Amino acid sequence: MSTRERLIESTRTLLWERGYVATSPKNIQHLAEAGQGSMYHHFSGKEELARVAIDRTAEEMRASVDAVLSGPGSALERISAYLRREREVLKGCPIGRLTQDPDVMATPMLVAPVEETFTWLRSRLAAIVAEGVVAGELSAAIDPVITSAAIVATLQGGYVLARADDDPAAFQQAIEGILALLGALSVR
Repeated sequence: MSTRERLIESTRTLLWERGYVATSPKNIQHLAEAGQGSMYHHFSGKEELARVAIDRTAEEMRASVDAVLSGPGSALERISAYLRREREVLKGCPIGRLTQDPDVMATPMLVAPVEETFTWLRSRLAAIVAEGVVAGELSAAIDPVITSAAIVATLQGGYVLARADDDPAAFQQAIEGILALLGALSVR
């Protein structure tokens, strides 16, 4: 792996574990086994490096979510597969955790990919819910946009509950709860 790649991957790891504020250039350089000169050769500073790292995390997240949501099965089965997929629950969502970082939220360059990712996720889920409504799988009374927001809110809230309890079971309960509600709206 090149020095540039090590810097990006180290930043991704530290942003997920510590957040932006608690990640110093020195921490990044240490984890990447790269010197200060190497970091500033490839990036203008921590902010630019963080943006590249966040962009990569967001792209990977979108690709993995899209793969599950584009898979086989009914709308409800695909949403269920997405919500039940393997996750590092106690670490939280690598994108969602960034919303708790005041410096990220106050920096347009850093918050943009976070906002774009959540907008994309809600839109993608809304499309799946709409497919379920059109196919007659889900009640026509369901608003796909509102339902997708509830799914994302439950998912992100599940991470928070699990971290607060230091127990992945809290996440699983949230997921099973939203799936039970969706199942109750099923017309089959």
